Amino acid sequence: MKRVAIVTGASSGIGRAAAILLAARGFAVYGAARRAGRLAKLERFGVKPLPLDVTDEAACHRAVNRVAAREGRVDVLVNCAGYGSFGAVEDVPPDEALRQFEVNVLGTARMSRLCLPRMRRSGGRIINISSVAATVCVPFAGLYFASKSAVEGLSGCLRQETAPFGVRVVTIRPGLIRTNFWKTASAKLENASARGAYGSPARTAAATWRKQAMSGRLMSRPRDIALAILYAAAVPKPPAIVTVGALVRLMPAMRAVLGDRAFDRMARFALTSGLLK
Repeated sequence: MKRVAIVTGASSGIGRAAAILLAARGFAVYGAARRAGRLAKLERFGVKPLPLDVTDEAACHRAVNRVAAREGRVDVLVNCAGYGSFGAVEDVPPDEALRQFEVNVLGTARMSRLCLPRMRRSGGRIINISSVAATVCVPFAGLYFASKSAVEGLSGCLRQETAPFGVRVVTIRPGLIRTNFWKTASAKLENASARGAYGSPARTAAATWRKQAMSGRLMSRPRDIALAILYAAAVPKPPAIVTVGALVRLMPAMRAVLGDRAFDRMARFALTSGLLK
């Protein structure tokens, strides 16, 4: 019998790569996302479309119930749905700050809560996508980095709560990823902070991120993260945290060696000096 997986954020990036890879490796995969048109393109890979907005409680209920009714079980949940809200903390509007946490954190919690009753019957696997952003800090990314720190805290607590039921919770912690994420982040940063008190360094930071995205330096491919997700879903006893990419190990190590103040100066200079553009 095929193991049944729900992958959120499956219309692009990590979610798309994970859905395709899991389906290729024999899972019955439901790819969930808001953009139904993009989901339809996954059908040729054996992924079943599941239109879903993770901020909509009723829609999430319907989606999980639909999968459970069709398959009789839910074995794996991969929480990939998320986006980055960038800009100086002072500049990001309250409604945007709330949406950042509603999608990245509460969406993860909501889908996990709804899938757990099905998983407790025979064990299961919840895989949450964190980021190197949960371990270090840089300017103009406060809300996004805070949301990823919250995902790691949520995952750690959930891991302890569900262990007695045979449910394993795994956190995937990537570094920079070769997707459109950083181009979008640059645009959001410029929209939020390019014309205010933080204008000059914000514009430079946006240009630095855009150049980084174009060069692909130190970036992992979505498939690299998908392979880590497959590992977390398939092995009997996965580690609590799976890191992907050299940057995930390098940046926390530099912070430990330099100390917080020196690391702050280095990160701020690297992002806002213009030398990396």
